[in-house]
Amino acid sequence: MGFFDGLLGARAVDFDSGGTGNAIELTKRHQTVSLSKQGAATGHLRVNLTWRMRSSDFGMRRPSLLRHPLKALKPPEIQGHGQSMVNVDLDLGCLYELTDGTKGVVQPLGDYLGDVNAAPYIKISGDDRFGSGSGETMYINLDHRESIKRVLVFVYIYDQTPAFDRTHAIVTLYPSSGPRLEISLDERHPQARSCAVLLIENVKGELMVRREVKFVYGFQAELDRLYGWGLQWGRGYKTKA
Repeated sequence: MGFFDGLLGARAVDFDSGGTGNAIELTKRHQTVSLSKQGAATGHLRVNLTWRMRSSDFGMRRPSLLRHPLKALKPPEIQGHGQSMVNVDLDLGCLYELTDGTKGVVQPLGDYLGDVNAAPYIKISGDDRFGSGSGETMYINLDHRESIKRVLVFVYIYDQTPAFDRTHAIVTLYPSSGPRLEISLDERHPQARSCAVLLIENVKGELMVRREVKFVYGFQAELDRLYGWGLQWGRGYKTKA
């Protein structure tokens, strides 16, 4: 099976929403969870990236708490913002390896959007360039879990401007049933351009999710070397919005 097999000819599909229960936060102390043991290893696993700019990035002064005491209850991130205020474009993607040895990437860059009904059984939907409320979403078809060996979900900054220290990003996994899983990218790495967020592995038939949160100063090729994927990389570009 070729590198780009399954990336063309994808057809529309109704995805399960799932994961409406409580959240489980994956942290340094609690890094792993078994989807199989939670009965959540079937259906479409929805992976969502959302982010907000930190207010300090815009030089905003905090209002006086004496005049506005309720302001202390508001978070330091801006809840909404327009295109003119944002110059950070976070993208969601993944490296995948199937049990037959096929390896590849699913990401907006280069329009490698994947296919949820055929190999690699992963599809990314949309490219949020301005950090809107819906963010970016990827679907993994766990009904084909026996064909999936490992999936490395990553976040990268397309415009090459290191800005992870100016954003508050969260990657959330919504299984077809059970609680959602949340991973926050709150560590300050001002020069990093990419982050390996989580690894999904098929371990003897059991689907495991492990928090990674490893920031690197390069792009996908550096993540590839870090995890031993062995792909060949070239310069990619986005189409204009």
